[in-house]
Amino acid sequence: MFQFAKAPTYILLSALLSTSLPAIANNASSLPDIGTTAASTLTIDKEIEYGEMYMRIMRASRPIINDPVLSEYIQDLGHKLVANADGVKTPFDFFLIKNYEINAFALFGGNIGVHSGLFLHAKTESELASVIAHEIAHVTQRHLARTLEDQAKKNPATMAAMLGSLLLVIAAPEAGIAALHATTAISIQGMLNHTRSNEKEADRIGISTLAKAGFNPQAMPHFFERLAEQYRYTTKLPPMLLSHPLPESRITDSRLRANNYSVVRLPPSEHYLLAKSRMVARYVGFSQTSALNWFNTELKKAPANQHKELNYGKSLVYIDKGQYAKAQQLLLPLLTAEPNNLFYIDAETDLNLYQKQYDKAITRLKNALQYQPESSVLQLNLANALLEAKRYQQSINILTRYSYQQPNDINGWALLAQNYAKQNKRDGELAAMGELAALRAQWGLAISNYTQAAQRAKLGSLDQARYDARLDQLRLQQAKFEALRSSF
Repeated sequence: MFQFAKAPTYILLSALLSTSLPAIANNASSLPDIGTTAASTLTIDKEIEYGEMYMRIMRASRPIINDPVLSEYIQDLGHKLVANADGVKTPFDFFLIKNYEINAFALFGGNIGVHSGLFLHAKTESELASVIAHEIAHVTQRHLARTLEDQAKKNPATMAAMLGSLLLVIAAPEAGIAALHATTAISIQGMLNHTRSNEKEADRIGISTLAKAGFNPQAMPHFFERLAEQYRYTTKLPPMLLSHPLPESRITDSRLRANNYSVVRLPPSEHYLLAKSRMVARYVGFSQTSALNWFNTELKKAPANQHKELNYGKSLVYIDKGQYAKAQQLLLPLLTAEPNNLFYIDAETDLNLYQKQYDKAITRLKNALQYQPESSVLQLNLANALLEAKRYQQSINILTRYSYQQPNDINGWALLAQNYAKQNKRDGELAAMGELAALRAQWGLAISNYTQAAQRAKLGSLDQARYDARLDQLRLQQAKFEALRSSF
């Protein structure tokens, strides 16, 4: 699938939330859910506003992976967990960061980020799900809001300062971390004590969510134990262990809590293994040679029933290397056996487009959409195939509907801009680029693009009216955004 340039390396926020965990009783219901006590400081609506603001800045400054196949996978996995979580009060959105370190983190408003490096270390989908379930619990229990409220009780000026420091962490990590330390230095011990209880609560609730969603609850202690052993004697810990330390007491507690649930023996998740292979091929920092070596090594160790996922990963590397015959040799039996598998369809579409077999790709995608009409992967692939085939208006028709339904997806707007540029429709290109700028909080650029689009549109036309109306919305969004920032 088409790819876009990525921003510089990301540094985590979740250190604000997490420190070590003391031992607790093994009764899974022994602790109350106390995550609603932050309402007097930050309302749910205000948390959602902050989350939206942070995400706009993050899109501009962090290497978010805008890969439709992986995005659909992580959203499906995340929302399966959310559907089985208690106390859900916000919408949830899951996104991937191209970062080779092991970590995941939760922001305001149900925004949860997962590092690509986590896929290399999670051996099963249940282990990956255990990390995400832990972060979901941070959100449902409103741990960030509770931390801020606790600090505000001691120092009313701290709330705004910490919110501003969090904003800096996203936009300029080094400056933000320094500001955060300065903001909290006076009462750091109280904050550490508070976040120890947060981690305890997130582990407990996360294990419960795992079990209710049908995953193996033992996956959390298994993952903890392996990470602790791997980094036991190293002086440079991964961010996940800096922000979520693993003392023996926490590992023991998670094991005891998981023992309250029946052991679930799940077969290997095909979609997880395919997602992991895609990550290794493109997003964990391996060179193409290193990625091929990784797949070949794993093929020697893995049972035969996991070879297809590894061969899929090899095919992606061959596609990226331009070795299309080798890629086709691996992909063809996979797609023949599973013609509706989105991972395989996406890869085969790439092959077709590189070989200028546009009609073949378009026909396959249209057939697949009959069975999965809501799939973002298929819709974006079809729009991209039509663009490559120079069938611009058909592509625009798909993308106009798609971007209306998925206004926060950068892929749709980027493809729209490309289509309009190919047709020399400068007003449409400017408008689509304006939406991309707005998603990154680049309000001046967004408003400038829409102003130019309105000037280029035919006087009195529907397009001009639409651009003018959108200009009014953008100015209101900018004012709201700036008001929120200026409150820090």
